Amino acid sequence: MDKIGIFDFGGQYCHLIARRIRDLGVYSDIIYEPSEGYKGFILSGGPGDVYSEESPKLPNNFFQDVNIPVLGICYGHQMIAQAFGGKVERGKEREYGKKIAKINTSSELFKNLKEEEQVWMSHFDQVTKLPEDFENIGETDICLNAAYQNKSKNVFGVQFHPEVIHTPSGDKVLDNFIKITGSKRDWKLEGWIEEKITHLKENIGDKSIIMAVSGGVDSTVAAVLLSKAGVNTHFIYVDTGLMRLSETEEVSNIFQDLQIKNFHVVYSEERFLSALKDVTNPEEKRVIIGNLFIKIFEEKAKELGNFSYLGQGTIYPDRIESAQPSKLANVIKTHHNVGGLPERMNLDLIEPLNELYKDEVRKIGNMLGLPKRFIKRHPFPGPALAIRILGEVTKERLEILRKADAIVTEIIEKNDLYDNLWQVFPALIPVKSVGVMGDKRTYEYMLAIRAVESIDAMTADWSKIPYSVLEDISNQIVNKVSGVNRVLYDITSKPPGTIEYE
Repeated sequence: MDKIGIFDFGGQYCHLIARRIRDLGVYSDIIYEPSEGYKGFILSGGPGDVYSEESPKLPNNFFQDVNIPVLGICYGHQMIAQAFGGKVERGKEREYGKKIAKINTSSELFKNLKEEEQVWMSHFDQVTKLPEDFENIGETDICLNAAYQNKSKNVFGVQFHPEVIHTPSGDKVLDNFIKITGSKRDWKLEGWIEEKITHLKENIGDKSIIMAVSGGVDSTVAAVLLSKAGVNTHFIYVDTGLMRLSETEEVSNIFQDLQIKNFHVVYSEERFLSALKDVTNPEEKRVIIGNLFIKIFEEKAKELGNFSYLGQGTIYPDRIESAQPSKLANVIKTHHNVGGLPERMNLDLIEPLNELYKDEVRKIGNMLGLPKRFIKRHPFPGPALAIRILGEVTKERLEILRKADAIVTEIIEKNDLYDNLWQVFPALIPVKSVGVMGDKRTYEYMLAIRAVESIDAMTADWSKIPYSVLEDISNQIVNKVSGVNRVLYDITSKPPGTIEYE
């Protein structure tokens, strides 16, 4: 297959670029050094700055050795300008969020775009002087060199992020770059399934796996892949006591319906609540949950027999936000099944989906014949309700949040909004406020409702749920959930916020 290489400079969206290119039909992978066999290179963004010695740099003589089209994005855009003798400086103003860019539509990179396009910016530094033989093809009110090209060398740069959904015509920009590279569009997800099943068979052989499952789409698809590979797997569900209302019963029914054998439930509420007592730091919570989670698996493995592997439904966004696989990325938050793993494990990891994004996992689930209700189920974090309770996790707070969560889900489904949302859930804010109920003063918790729309969880917009639905949610929570007297609605997108609160 033709392929495009994505240079990883530590940007949170590096793998999102790769996924977008794959979506457009061309195979892409993450690289750190140039090599033969690629039709084009894309240089990702990153948290560094080009004038710092510690920041990642282009390989020596990069543009002397590379004779294929190159596109720089954000930090990559700045690196190219500096490499050719341009100037990069700290801007007078930061530029974060949605902006309007004026672009030169005569450029091959911007073919079939409008002269003014909404783009997503996330930078402070900017290119203040273009290199010789480079021409400006885009600007915003703050960034005068928001895009450039060198036609003779087929080198392009954009300060904005075409890979995120907040740049509506971003796919057109990437599609145009693919056309510039002359790549054939022969990447198909169906081939990935066959290759993955074969890979699992060959690499696992007659060894045994103990597989972490939650009933969510990720672990369910991973479980089906392992089942189709015919490898010996025991599927373990840990009831941490941090789950949603009736979660354990629902998950058990899911695996029974899928006729997946060797499904075990481990009840561990007291152990998790004890371990989390007095803990308020979000990262500490995640690590505690992750460590105990794996410890319980190891205990269950010894009880059931000899296992060589621990299976998990880890996907790419989990790894990216935990700064894996790139050691250059800043840690946003540690995911329970990535950064929370103990340094010394008795089991090796099997993660069938760790190269995929959520929408790809759902497509694979559909190809594998999973019921739509499983495929469309909203993501639920591994640490469960523990990271939707800001501050200490207690049994009382968990009970409040469980009841509120059930109410939110019921109302959203009743109004046919569930399938339009990426996630919707309440979070408990450990701050009390004064209210009045039945002519009496109350002093109780606040709940924040979080509802977002997204394609892959890398970016997300807050959802404009109708006021009548929000009113119904608020009224029912306040009337039916003891301990809450105020309901808030979160109108923060990702970025700058994350989808979950901790």
